[in-house]
Formats: sequence, C-alpha cells, structure tokens
Amino acid sequence: GYFTETTSYDPRSPYSSSKASSDHLVRAYYHTYDLPIVISNCSNNYGANQFPEKLIPLFINNITNKKPLPVYGAGDNVSEWTWWIDHADAINVIFNNGKLGETYNIGGNNEWKNLDLIKEMCRIMDEKLNRPAGDSEKLITYVKDRSGHDKRYAIDASKLKNEIGWEPSIEFEQGLEITIDWYLKNETWLNNITSGEYKKYYDNQYNKR
Repeated sequence: GYFTETTSYDPRSPYSSSKASSDHLVRAYYHTYDLPIVISNCSNNYGANQFPEKLIPLFINNITNKKPLPVYGAGDNVSEWTWWIDHADAINVIFNNGKLGETYNIGGNNEWKNLDLIKEMCRIMDEKLNRPAGDSEKLITYVKDRSGHDKRYAIDASKLKNEIGWEPSIEFEQGLEITIDWYLKNETWLNNITSGEYKKYYDNQYNKR
C-alpha cells in the first residue's frame, strides 16, 4: 500500500531513523507546548542543481561519460518522484494554508522501478547525444543492494489535494527531460562538482590563515 499521513513509521536504517525522529520530536513540542507546527513528508526529489550522488544526476553524468551505471540488486526497487519546484511550492502552500499540528504528504503521483527509470534515461540520452539506440543501456551494471534499503517508496498525497487543493504541476516524463537538458547544458557546473573542484572555493573562503 501507500504511505499515508497516519502510517506507522518503520525505519530500517540510521538514515531513515534520523528523519523519523525529527518528526516525532516536532510533534511532541506541538502536543506538549502548543508549538505551532505543520509537517510535510515528500517523495524523492529530482531537478536542476542536485548533488550528483543522487540517482538521476549520477546517471546523467555516467551516461554522458560512458561510465558504468550501478543498479542495486535486480533493479526492482520502486521510487516515487517529485519535481523540485513542485516540492518548494507545496511547502509554501502547506506553511500558509495547512492546519496546525497536521502532516501532509507531497508526491508526484508516479512510481518507477529503478531499472525502468534508468532505461528511460538511457533512451532519452541516446537521442540527445546522437548515440545508437540501446548504446547507453550497455553501461548498466548490477551491484549488491545496500543494507537496510527499502524496496518501495510510495506516497499517498491525496490529503494535500483534497484539503488544500495542491497538485503537481508537471508529469514525470516531461520533468525528467527538462532535468536531463539542464545537466547537459551545465556540464561545467557538473564537472566542478564531480572533480572536487568546488572544494577549492571553501578552502579559499574559509581556510585562509
């Protein structure tokens, strides 16, 4: 089933446990001290300027440079994706119109198996890079699944739609193509991140003696 606002938390890794604990702490302050709060939980984000350790920019970079595309397990882990601008818009709507003490899920109303998503990215990028169809799929490499990795992220965002009227503004396929175009047009930015060049900025700004 889908994760709703009343679904019990069941974190399986320190990473997800830390996020769950933050929600519990905030709710405790609301119930104990009447602190005015609203909580939002969002599915995976994608879009411009995302650090390239994340799946979509990582694979855009690897496909561009013909590097291996590491796929966890059999590639059947399922994720739900939200356009980054939609996420920011939803936060603003919830902050201004949400009911105090309530939680709202933010989702893009789509689910993709990782392998299906990667193959779709390969198809799009083969076209954009003028490569033969199927060329980038040859880069797919299966690796051991990470410990505590959830098999499915599925968000039910109907409460946000029904109570506040918010819906995503863009279909995933359209957003994915826009995202790929952004990274292809900003190779210098991407290369500065993946090469570690950006660290020089911090050294120059903050490590001067």
